[in-house]
Amino acid sequence: MTLATIHESDYTNPVLHAQGLYIGGEWLPGSGIEVINPATNAVLAEVADATTADALHAVDAAAAAAANWRATPPRQRAEILRRWFQLMTERAEALAQLISLENGKALPDARGEVAYAAEFFRWYAEEAVRIPGEFRHAPGGAYNILVDHEPMGIAVLITPWNFPAAMATRKIGPALAAGCTVILKPASETPLTAYAMARLGAEAGVPPGVVNVLTTTQPAAITNVMLTDPRVRKLSFTGSTGVGRILLAEAAKSVVSCSMELGGNAPFLVLDDADLEAALDGAMIAKMRNAGEACTAANRFYVQSGLHDAFVAGLTQRMAALQVGPGTEAGVQVGPMITSTSVAKIERLVADAVKQGARLHTGGKPLPGNGHFYPPTVLDNVPLHAEIAHTEIFGPVACVYRFDTEEEAIRLANTTEYGLAAYVYSTDLSRAMRVGKALESGMVAINRGLMSDPAAPFGGVKQSGLGREGGVTGILEFMEPKYFAVEW
Repeated sequence: MTLATIHESDYTNPVLHAQGLYIGGEWLPGSGIEVINPATNAVLAEVADATTADALHAVDAAAAAAANWRATPPRQRAEILRRWFQLMTERAEALAQLISLENGKALPDARGEVAYAAEFFRWYAEEAVRIPGEFRHAPGGAYNILVDHEPMGIAVLITPWNFPAAMATRKIGPALAAGCTVILKPASETPLTAYAMARLGAEAGVPPGVVNVLTTTQPAAITNVMLTDPRVRKLSFTGSTGVGRILLAEAAKSVVSCSMELGGNAPFLVLDDADLEAALDGAMIAKMRNAGEACTAANRFYVQSGLHDAFVAGLTQRMAALQVGPGTEAGVQVGPMITSTSVAKIERLVADAVKQGARLHTGGKPLPGNGHFYPPTVLDNVPLHAEIAHTEIFGPVACVYRFDTEEEAIRLANTTEYGLAAYVYSTDLSRAMRVGKALESGMVAINRGLMSDPAAPFGGVKQSGLGREGGVTGILEFMEPKYFAVEW
C-alpha cells in the first residue's frame, strides 16, 4: 500500500505515517526500521533509518528556519500551537488507535494520553504570550536592570516509547512557544505517532524546518553528531537514568543546556488513618496507568500495619479482575508490554523476589501467545534486599511492604537513588503534608493516584533528572535570561 492509495484523513493507518524522515517540511523516503505490534508481533510498517548525514541535514533545516521562527510574534506562535491542539482533539480517536497499535496500551489509556498530550499545545499556546521579563533599579541607583528571556536556539528532543504522543508534545510545545526550532528523535519502537504529530503540525501551520523528525537504529551516533554541532544549544531527554548519564557527558563537551527526565521508583505510602477504598482506587491508577510502563508508576507500596492485610487483599482482588489482551480490543484494560525483553525482565525480577521469600498473590508468570503479555501481579513480604525493591519495574507488578511507624515509612521511601514521584494517603491532611515534605521527590500526590498535569512542573530530584517540564517553568527550560544594564 502506498501513500497514493491512502486517504489523508486515515490517521489510524500505520503506512500513512511511514513516508520517510520529516526534515525541512519534506518527507525524505527511506526504510530499515520495522514497527512491531507488541500484541501480535506483526509488522505494522517500516520507517526510515536516519544516518549521521541525515541528522546534520535536520540541523541545517532547523538552523535555516530559526531566525524567522524566533522573530515570529508570540501571538502568531500561540495560534499555531492552538490550532495543533484543535487538530489533535479532532483526530483524537484515530491517534489513540495508532498509539494502541504500535505501543500496545489499552485504548482507554491511549485516549487519555492523546487528551493529555494535546493539552500541552493548548497550555503553551497560552504561555507563549506570557514570557516574563524584569525591570528594577540597581541597588546603587546608578542605572536600571532589565532582564529579557530569549530562545536558546536549536533543541534536540529525545522521547521514549511509553507515551509517544505526550512526551513529544511536552517538549515541542514549550520549545516552539519559546521561539526554538527542534529536532525530535522518537523511540524506534513507537515512531508512527511522532510522524503523525509532524503531519498534524504542518497542517496547523508550523513552518518548514521548525519541527523535524528522524528515526534511527544508531541513536548514540545520531545524537552525538548533533550535540557536537555548535548550532545545537539544547538537549531535552526523557528516558533511563543510565542513558541520561551518557548524554550528560556528551553534552558537557559542547556545554549544551540539558533537561533530563529520567528513571523513577515511586513509593506509595498508605498511613493507618487512610481511607482504604480511596487508597485502593489511587493504587490502581498509580500502578496500572499504561500497564505500569510509566516513570511515575508506583512500584513500592508501603502500608502501615493496621491496613496492610486488608490493602493486600483488596489490591489482589482488583488486579486479578483486570482484563488483559490486545490494546485495541474492547474491554481490555491491560495491554502487552512493549517487547519480549521487557517481559523477560519482569519475569526475572518476580521470580527472584519469590525465591527470596516474597508471597505471590496473583499473576507472576508471562501469558502464552504471540504477544508480550504479563498479567497484573501482586507480591508482599518482599525482602528489602531483593532486586525488585530497588529497580524500576516498568510493568504491572505491585510490591507491598509493611511498616509500623511514620519515620520508618519515610526512611524506606527515601532509600533509593531515584526521586521522581511519590504518593501519600491519609485522612489527616497535615500529617500527609508533613510526610510529603519529608520525601525526597520532585512530585508528591496527596490522596491522588494521578499527578501529571500540563499546568504543573514535572520532574525529579537525585538521579531522576534535571529541570522541569510543564507548568509556567517549562517554557524557561528553552530560554536564556539576558540582562541589560541600562542608563537613561
